[in-house]
Amino acid sequence: MHFLLPFSLFFFILLLQLPSAFPARTFPQPTIPNFDATTASAFNSTTSTPWGNFAKFANLEKGSHVTGICDLKTYLNHFGYLPAPAPGNFSDDFDSDLESAILTYQRNLGIPVTGKLDNDTIDLIMAPRCGLGDSHMHNSTASRLHQTRRYAFFNGEPRWSQSSPMTLTYSFSPDDTIAYISQEDIRAVFARAFSRWSEVILVNFTEIQNYRMADIRIGFHSGDHGDGEPFDGELGVLAHAFSPENGRLHLDAAETWAVDFQRERSRVAIDLESVATHEIGHVLGLAHSSVSDAIMYPSLRPRSRKVDLRVDDVQGVQALYGSNPNFNYGSLLESDQETFNSGAGDGGRRTVFGLWIVVFTLTQLIYF
Repeated sequence: MHFLLPFSLFFFILLLQLPSAFPARTFPQPTIPNFDATTASAFNSTTSTPWGNFAKFANLEKGSHVTGICDLKTYLNHFGYLPAPAPGNFSDDFDSDLESAILTYQRNLGIPVTGKLDNDTIDLIMAPRCGLGDSHMHNSTASRLHQTRRYAFFNGEPRWSQSSPMTLTYSFSPDDTIAYISQEDIRAVFARAFSRWSEVILVNFTEIQNYRMADIRIGFHSGDHGDGEPFDGELGVLAHAFSPENGRLHLDAAETWAVDFQRERSRVAIDLESVATHEIGHVLGLAHSSVSDAIMYPSLRPRSRKVDLRVDDVQGVQALYGSNPNFNYGSLLESDQETFNSGAGDGGRRTVFGLWIVVFTLTQLIYF
C-alpha cells in the first residue's frame, strides 16, 4: 500500500484548502451531563465537603492575600502542581508560584488559561476527583490543536508483563465493602467496566474468590487505610488505584455510591461504574488525560455518568498493550464526532475531529 502514500498526502493537502464539511469546534468546558442547576447549586454551596471552602477564593489573582489560601496550595501540592515549601508551611499569599501552578492546572484540564482563580477554575478545583496526582499529564504550552497525544502514563510506562493475550484476575475484599449495594450489583458493575477495556486490548479479566491471590484487589475503604493515601470523606477524593503491577484499587466508602440514579436519589451520589472504569485505566498503566470527555480525565461530578472509552483512552491503553484485532474504531469515531459537534461554534473552519480522521486514514495506508 506504500504506492498510495503520494496520493494520500495530496488528498490531505487538498482537504486543508477546502471549506469545512464540519463546523469548527469550540472546546467545551469539562461540564458533565446530568449535573443540573439544582445539583450544582447544592454542591457548590456545600462548605462541609473537603474543598467547599475554596469557593471564597473565586476571582482572586496574583497579589491577593486571603486567609486559607495555604489550604489551596496544599491541594495543588497534593495533585502535583506545586512543590512543597522549604522550609515551613505554605503562606496565604497569591504569589508567583501559585500563579504558575494555576496556569499549569488550567492547561492540563482544558479550561481557559488565565492564571487567576476565575469561576471555571474554582468550580473544577472543588469538583470530586480521582486521588491520583496529575504530574504525569502533558502540560506543554503549545497549542492543544497541535497535540496528537493527550493521554499519559506513569513514570517508566509500567505495564502488566504477562505474555499476550494475558488474563488478569480480580477479586473483592470480603471485609472492606459497603452494605447498601448488593454484591451482585457491585460485581456486575465491575464486570462491565473491565469488559470495556478488554474490548480494545488483548487482556482478559476474570473474577476469582481468593482476594489475596488476585492480580487486582478491589475494596471500599474509609479515612486512613494503610496505603499512605487516606480518604477525605464525602466528595473530595472518590477513589485511587496504583500503577502496574501493584493491583490495588480503592474506593472511598464515605461516598454515596450509585448503580442506578433512579434508585439512589441523593444529590451527591457518585456513579460507581464511571469511577470503576477510570480506576481500571490506572491499574493498567494509564495516568490522567487532558481530554475532558475521556474516561481518564480526573474529575467526575455528582449524579453524572461517564463509562464509554474515547479515542484518547483507547490510543493510550493500546500503546501499552497493543490492539484487540476484533476492535473496530468506527463506532468510537462516530461517538467522538457527536461529542465534538455538540460543542461546535459558527464559521467554516475545519474541526479537529475531521483532521484526526484524515491522519488516522493515512496511518492505516502507510503502515498496513
